Amino acid sequence: MRHGGKILVDHLIAHGVRRVYSVPGESFLAVLDGLHESGVENIVCRQEGGAAMMAEAHGKLTGAPGVLFVTRGPGVTNASAGIHVARQDSTPLVVFVGQIARNHRDREAFQEVNYRAMFGTVAKWVAEVDQTERLPEYIMRAFHVAQSGRPGPVVLALPEDMLAAEVDVPDLAPTAPARPAVGEAQVQALLELQGKALRPLFVLGGSGWSEEAARDMQRFAEARGVPVAVDFRRQDYFDNRSPVFAGDLGVGMNPKLGQRLREADCLVVLGARIGDIMTGGYELLDPAAPGKTIIHVHPDADEIGAVYRADLAIPARAADMAAALAGHNGPAGPWADWTGAAQADYEAWQSPKESPGAVKMEAVVGWLSEQLPEDAILTNGAGNYAAWLHRYFRFKRFGTQLAPTSGSMGYGFPASIAASLEHPDRRVVCLAGDGCFQMTVNEFSTAMQHGAKPIVIVANNGRYGTIRMHQEKTYPGRVSGTDLANPDFAALARAYGGHGEVVEDQAQFAEAFARAEASGKAAVIELRMDPEALATGFTLSEARKMGEAQRD
Repeated sequence: MRHGGKILVDHLIAHGVRRVYSVPGESFLAVLDGLHESGVENIVCRQEGGAAMMAEAHGKLTGAPGVLFVTRGPGVTNASAGIHVARQDSTPLVVFVGQIARNHRDREAFQEVNYRAMFGTVAKWVAEVDQTERLPEYIMRAFHVAQSGRPGPVVLALPEDMLAAEVDVPDLAPTAPARPAVGEAQVQALLELQGKALRPLFVLGGSGWSEEAARDMQRFAEARGVPVAVDFRRQDYFDNRSPVFAGDLGVGMNPKLGQRLREADCLVVLGARIGDIMTGGYELLDPAAPGKTIIHVHPDADEIGAVYRADLAIPARAADMAAALAGHNGPAGPWADWTGAAQADYEAWQSPKESPGAVKMEAVVGWLSEQLPEDAILTNGAGNYAAWLHRYFRFKRFGTQLAPTSGSMGYGFPASIAASLEHPDRRVVCLAGDGCFQMTVNEFSTAMQHGAKPIVIVANNGRYGTIRMHQEKTYPGRVSGTDLANPDFAALARAYGGHGEVVEDQAQFAEAFARAEASGKAAVIELRMDPEALATGFTLSEARKMGEAQRD
């Protein structure tokens, strides 16, 4: 006889779970008991939003589902931001939510929530386990659904009395993975259709990639001589130093790459959804009249043709297609000049545009790109500061970028904690804005408690920079709701027991970073930015002038 909490933990172990993220609640005390002496590491966080983002980052980094435990009501609503990240980023995530007792339901009992209604449009599957003896079945299905097709989040509600009940039930092994195979006929169809193009463009994205898949794709693309772009915040899928790399189709993309997407006569999309970020708000690629051949490879057949009609639809994992393509290394077609121009445009985009002030983000990111080990992991959340990272950092290996394609603020720091725990031997660097960092800075004590050692570089310009940029363009000079009063971030890090540095001049950065590394602790390097430093392409004053010109 085992109580439900012990049954659940035993099945986590069967599914290969080594680490879970949680904020404890009385609704799942039986699970906490099951975790005791189980060997499964429980990373106890300070708020459910940070815990959810850590679990999502774990799933993104490992390819296996991240696992999150939160309590009912305010616990799971706090976690909803991280669940949304998992949905938009196609990350496998299993969320276990403590629930009220079964005999209290439908009375608006303390912290009662209808989880099927709440997460029905965000999660891939939402269920509530009423019978303790059916826990093995539900857990098996949860892990399967989270990983199958287009990966994503699954939410299981666990009534506390169901978890506490004892039953005698056999364990259930994980189900066999369901992965559509790539056939040679599909590969030949892709090569034949793409081979007819004069201006092809390959785009890599989505989830389910691996270091081997990235190498396979690079070997194929370089042999065939086709240009390769990556989707938003998937820049580590292809070595940015490759002679066929064209850049990233993300927020603030190179305008010349956007024009190249418009001019391409054949678009081969591997793993990504074709959405608004990739297509510049559907302006670069009109869903009603794309004007080009589209070949779409995606693990979920329902995603193919969801927005853009495909001339060739292949329901398969991008990694499997990359492996198949790697066996067809050539011949190169009549697109050498097209590919060369795409790569030249990328190189030109790498030339830094100097930003105002004594500390310059382009110089900071350039230094990191040159000095960090190739396997260093870079994380970030959302904000204009990230544009410098996306533009000037050259990602060299797969598994080195953790960032939310959902655009969630506060993500970078929790993600850096998860990355440091998973890879304690690798350097982990988080780039954050002052607003972004403060959304989850309380997880600094989580990092200290569990031994995570990320270095956080905080670009402090005293504002929500992205919103201020749009505000100046739309309502120039009418500042409202975007200024921030900030703490001394270096002192805050030291208060948590970490290492803290302040950099007020670019010449100080390298030595500050060296001291942060040598500390062996979680660390913060606060960059005191010039208020004029707003975006990679223009200053605050220039943004205001743009707005004034538009109004005139």
